[in-house]
Amino acid sequence: MKLSYYIYYRVPAENAARARAAVSAIQRELSDIIGIGGRLLRRRDDQTTWMEIYENVADAERFEAELGGLVERHGFAALLAPGSARKREVFLDF
Repeated sequence: MKLSYYIYYRVPAENAARARAAVSAIQRELSDIIGIGGRLLRRRDDQTTWMEIYENVADAERFEAELGGLVERHGFAALLAPGSARKREVFLDF
């Protein structure tokens, strides 16, 4: 069973450069550790809404643990908009 993760959140404009660098580092390290690369998107009509996409995840437990550790290690929560949090949606392939 393969899973796709969609993680979205808000980043204020003043934190955009630091947040983008942090996401790049997180995704690079995650790819090195478990071989899952991610994509980063920004909402077309709202530059503060971002989404990370991770596809073809076979081991959800390991993926979530590794990603969570990297997000914490990079202090990503401090870069989010006040009141924002990383929200996760997970979908199954047919």
